Amino acid sequence: MKHYDVVGIGNAVVDVITHADDTFLDHMGIEKGIMQLVDQERSEKLFASMNDRLQTPGGAVANTVAGAGSLGLQTAFIGRVRDDALGRFYASAMTDNGIDFVNPPVVNGATPTSRSMIFVAPDGERSMNTYLGISTGLTSDDVPETVSGRAKIMFLEGYLFDHDAGKTAFREAARATKAGNGIAGIAISDPFCVERHRADFLSLIAHDLDYVIGNQHEIESLFETDLETALAKTAEICPLVVCTRSGDGVTVLKDGKRVDVPVNKITPVDATGAGDQFAAGFLYGLATQRDLEICARMGNLCAAEVISHVGPRPQTDMMTVFQKEGLV
Repeated sequence: MKHYDVVGIGNAVVDVITHADDTFLDHMGIEKGIMQLVDQERSEKLFASMNDRLQTPGGAVANTVAGAGSLGLQTAFIGRVRDDALGRFYASAMTDNGIDFVNPPVVNGATPTSRSMIFVAPDGERSMNTYLGISTGLTSDDVPETVSGRAKIMFLEGYLFDHDAGKTAFREAARATKAGNGIAGIAISDPFCVERHRADFLSLIAHDLDYVIGNQHEIESLFETDLETALAKTAEICPLVVCTRSGDGVTVLKDGKRVDVPVNKITPVDATGAGDQFAAGFLYGLATQRDLEICARMGNLCAAEVISHVGPRPQTDMMTVFQKEGLV
């Protein structure tokens, strides 16, 4: 049976991108520059209004898995899509990128494949309208133990923790990975997700996870306190805590040790995917047994690459970048 360096579980979302001017945004009632959730009816109306669509497989943890795979790791992704045009596109696109897409598209699914309709204005502002669709219905049945039990690193997407079935699936996947001598962790994803499920989130971290990755606001939300206090409290319940602080660098805490790694500030062309690709670089470092500073530097370089262009996945051979920086 196949073994994996990184297995991700997350929302399988097709990013559908088009260009639109401010007049069009106003006409369609699209609020510029923000991400908002939309229902199925609204999503179909917006999708039909888009010209010159560019479709790419997305989702935060899926982007991380793609980034890790592009660095040469064996990867798999667990997520739900429907057997419709977008779902078939998503599944084949992931496979074409060398990622094992574990679950076939769901035939006769009750809701369509998840999609985020992104309207890019002439000034570069992106207005995201996300319909979560079938991906949020993930359950334990979607997570084969033959995959989770053979993962060196399991990476979970916090957004899926919004549903009880997702919570159960996460616990079971993490335990299967650990039983197979792997490690399991989570991308916190969103402070609001923590606020909705704080007790369950902290219980999962304390009892089932080996690492947590989040930005400053997400880490602070775990204990509703300032960053330094939140870092200390999280480190008490989790062996490895990784916190990105926007332009101020990365803080990593493990077994009582602290590593602070600065970043070179650059002006982003498109900040989408920065956290996802930071995680890809960091997890690559973990999977290949680099020390924590090297892991963080790898993450920073991957994040810097992805914000230098439009789109949430790397367009540069990051291994070449790592070699130039003396990291490999």
